[in-house]
Amino acid sequence: MSKVAILADTNCGIKKELAQQEGIFLVPMPFFIDEKLYYEDVDLSQAEFYEKLKDNCDISTSMPAVGDLTGKWDELLQSYDEIVYIPMSSGLSSSCEAATALAADEDYAGKVYVVNNQRISVTQMHTVWDAKTMAEEGMCAKDIKQYLEDTRFDSSIYIMVDTLKYLVKGGRCSPAVAAFGSLLKIKPVLQIQGDKLDTFAKARTLRQAKSIMIDAIQHDFETRFGDPSGNNMHIEVAYSYDRAPAEEFVKEVKEKWPGCTATANELPLSICCHIGPGALALAVSMNYPKQA
Repeated sequence: MSKVAILADTNCGIKKELAQQEGIFLVPMPFFIDEKLYYEDVDLSQAEFYEKLKDNCDISTSMPAVGDLTGKWDELLQSYDEIVYIPMSSGLSSSCEAATALAADEDYAGKVYVVNNQRISVTQMHTVWDAKTMAEEGMCAKDIKQYLEDTRFDSSIYIMVDTLKYLVKGGRCSPAVAAFGSLLKIKPVLQIQGDKLDTFAKARTLRQAKSIMIDAIQHDFETRFGDPSGNNMHIEVAYSYDRAPAEEFVKEVKEKWPGCTATANELPLSICCHIGPGALALAVSMNYPKQA
């Protein structure tokens, strides 16, 4: 039986301390802030990131450098037979495509399997935990990759954005639309369905936005996923900067779907860079059925 390492980028939201405890490996995502290079959860914390965002620093995302990624692969292959690498959605970054090309090199072919799971944040996080479970059950890297790609669309994320400022900065919203939206105090609800970030609905209040997201997930249960009872679904809340509203939202989510184990999770910085502080998200993904 092959010894399989599970590797992901920090867009999955798993903190390095927990990853070390659970035997998960992470590639830190790089950021350029005023042209200086930082790495998420290494020399750039969530608090430091928001301070720089508040100071209107020039922040841009990047994908892991070739040397950083292959260096991690080389390190892991000294102790493991195979690697399952789970980067962020290929629709949100070119890092998955670049990693796939690198894995085709003769040094890594048949050893490193890059998963195009098309997820990010808490849905990507649960992909990582599911991959770990499959590896512990003795599944080989090729079959883990196949399962994760076959089920890549079995997830949804809905995100309420508190301010349009950062969508304008990233070119996803025009200044005129943002000015009009701000005047009306509109809080857009966006969605991530696999390959991209799209507009889903518009809300005028936080309460209305939360109601929209809960209704959207309920609709997904009814039309895509089936009954959420029986522990067959992961339901999670995510947020940027302010944890308190997320913890309150968790209570509402648990009232809506009793028995779910939702928690409040920080959104990855690669998303926060484009949506800013004050965002609130609700996500769902299918649960891998553990073998008896």
